[in-house]
Amino acid sequence: MTDYQSPDDLKSIPAFVALAPVEAKAFLAFNHAVERKDGLIPPKYRELISLAVALTTQCAYCLDVHMAAAANVGVSQEEVAEAAMIAAAVRAGGTLGHALLAQRLFERHRDKTS
Repeated sequence: MTDYQSPDDLKSIPAFVALAPVEAKAFLAFNHAVERKDGLIPPKYRELISLAVALTTQCAYCLDVHMAAAANVGVSQEEVAEAAMIAAAVRAGGTLGHALLAQRLFERHRDKTS
């Protein structure tokens, strides 16, 4: 991590929550709901999904927290690697999808100037 990101930053969460308690309470309740152990999606899969999203959003803090949780529920390095490759492929697909949109928007704007 860089000087701008440190695992120690996570220790400041309580102070940050105190700055916006209403919003933080709602966020934390939502977060706890999706991290529940009794859902239809088992904890191992929830953590693999979380890791894939953390990789896609490039959130170092999320990656740290969910990698620890994934290890605790038995996720293997091979599963992490596969989840990472799936996330990369979906992100690349999203880029292609937006490229198609960009082409259509280009044509629309070009037609307006013609």
